[in-house]
Amino acid sequence: MEHEQPLEDWHRRVGNSMNVIYSTNYNINLGLLNYLHPFDGMKFKAIHQGLKSNSRVNFIEPPESASMELIDGFFSSIMRKKVRDSVFIFRALEVPRIPFISFSFLDRKILQPMRWGVAGTILGAQKALSEGGIYWNISGGYHHAVQQNMEGFCIYNDIGICHQKLVNNGVLAEDDKILIIDTDAHHGNGNAYTFMENKQVTILDIYNAGIYPASGYTRDRVDIAVPLRPGTEGQIYLQSYSEALQKLDDDYRLAFVVAGTDTLLTDKLGGLCLTIDDVAAREKLTLQALHQRSIPTVMLGGGGYSKDSAKSVIRAISACADLKL
Repeated sequence: MEHEQPLEDWHRRVGNSMNVIYSTNYNINLGLLNYLHPFDGMKFKAIHQGLKSNSRVNFIEPPESASMELIDGFFSSIMRKKVRDSVFIFRALEVPRIPFISFSFLDRKILQPMRWGVAGTILGAQKALSEGGIYWNISGGYHHAVQQNMEGFCIYNDIGICHQKLVNNGVLAEDDKILIIDTDAHHGNGNAYTFMENKQVTILDIYNAGIYPASGYTRDRVDIAVPLRPGTEGQIYLQSYSEALQKLDDDYRLAFVVAGTDTLLTDKLGGLCLTIDDVAAREKLTLQALHQRSIPTVMLGGGGYSKDSAKSVIRAISACADLKL
């Protein structure tokens, strides 16, 4: 299978706008129950509101959510049962079990928005492969989930599901090289486990080494690892990340980037000390490195649990939309 794409053609296809994937269905609105978890489920709407007047941002929407048939094809037989059990869902969401809340409520209010997030990742990958350039899904990036388990507010591993679908449909070949860059504050144990035996997948992971998840088994799977000390500030973070990006090859068929904003100083769970400007600079470094290598790219939302998460994404997308790629 021939995948060569001339650099000039890749440049032409990028165009002059940033393609952002958003659906109103991404939003998780639980009313008073929103306070059970620090994740702001309505930040996707805020990001859309903050960007919709930017003429350099082009919004596209998944036509439908990812089906449970597709997702079940990725899951193990045990996981197909666990994902339909409220006990396991509460545990994965890291909130106390509330007896009067039914599985149907959780499915409608939380899981369905996440399935829309998976659909956004799939749409971004399909578009990036067929048209080239960058597609930014402001949801997705569920990097703690695996075929057999869910944890860390991640139910579905959207990268794994997307990769499997693209291979099964013949859009990707088994031997196509794939890149996963994870800049979320937490180590992406789910992606590392999912692709543990797949050496065609290269993982670059920059994370706070002093927090969850502490699995040495999955940390060892990372090809380009950048473990950081708790409290690391922007200058050191960006320098370490820039050096890691220089180690990338240039023959990846597709890149997924888990661009979590839980690296912000105001985030209570990430334990790092980046500013909003630092996060924007990080995303610019990412896209410049991938652009230089002509790698079609899907950016993903990842984690982000502070009041500044939406502001940070707005600033980052706006800054990247102004790049001359």
